[in-house]
Amino acid sequence: MSSVFTTWPAFPLVPLLHLTVIIVVALIANRVLRVITKLLIRPAASQTRAAQSREQQTRTVAGILYSAGSKIVWAVAILTALTEFGFNITPVAAFAGLASLALGFGAQNLVRDVITGFYIVLEDQYVVGDTIQVGETLGRVEHVTLRRTVVRDPRGALVTLSNGDIRTVANLSRDWSQAFVDIALAPETPIEKTLVALEAAAAELRSDPAWSQALVDGPRILGVQSIDRAAATVRLQVRTAPTRQDEVARELRRRIHIEFQRQNIPLATVQRLEIANPAPSGITSAGAATEGTSGSDGVLSGAGRDSKSRPEQQA
Repeated sequence: MSSVFTTWPAFPLVPLLHLTVIIVVALIANRVLRVITKLLIRPAASQTRAAQSREQQTRTVAGILYSAGSKIVWAVAILTALTEFGFNITPVAAFAGLASLALGFGAQNLVRDVITGFYIVLEDQYVVGDTIQVGETLGRVEHVTLRRTVVRDPRGALVTLSNGDIRTVANLSRDWSQAFVDIALAPETPIEKTLVALEAAAAELRSDPAWSQALVDGPRILGVQSIDRAAATVRLQVRTAPTRQDEVARELRRRIHIEFQRQNIPLATVQRLEIANPAPSGITSAGAATEGTSGSDGVLSGAGRDSKSRPEQQA
């Protein structure tokens, strides 16, 4: 026991002080890193699922950053402390550098996915529950990690997207959505009467309590979108709550159709000419083609009459 106390003063105090300073600096760096990562967390502004999911994702990113930063701080502290005891850390540092380089080349796609996923979450580009479009993929976000995004498309299939492959993303669930409704009218329909009917249908939709909460702006009549010999097209615009534009557009079309029926406003008709049993090419026969008759629905239809060629009598 006395030998321990006799050899204790022989231990150099300078390395011990250096070791203490290294540990204190590492602890302070970890504390500062914890404070910085907590600043990245955005508390949920409401109790909605999207807000809660956004908060959880930022907490996940902050935890990953703190964990990675803390490991780096302690790795540097350990390597620095080893030099105080006479260890040569040059081979260890060289090996660690080569290993990091090999890992970077081998997992560069993974690193790219993780970096892109970090920016997706940090910049709040989209969260679980949003409807997004990435290239040809359109659907609702089911799951988001730093490496991948899982989307449920209109067919019901789960589509997995690597975050590194996402260059441009359209978020269809933010603030409001928009839809355009085109109504094709018969060219002879009075345009003023049509506009009055469309305004009546739009006003009826706006005043309906069941649909007013889904409307942000409109429906409003933009005017005649196009006109030709077949039809005149009138366009309406409506802005709705996120992802509700399709159902509002369907309801608006239904009310317009009812209003048109009430005021006897005809829609554009399609003219069609049917020829039954046409004669083969190169053979002409009397009555092979018949004139069509227009029906009450505006479709031209005609029933062809078969004509048999009679052989000429030989002299």
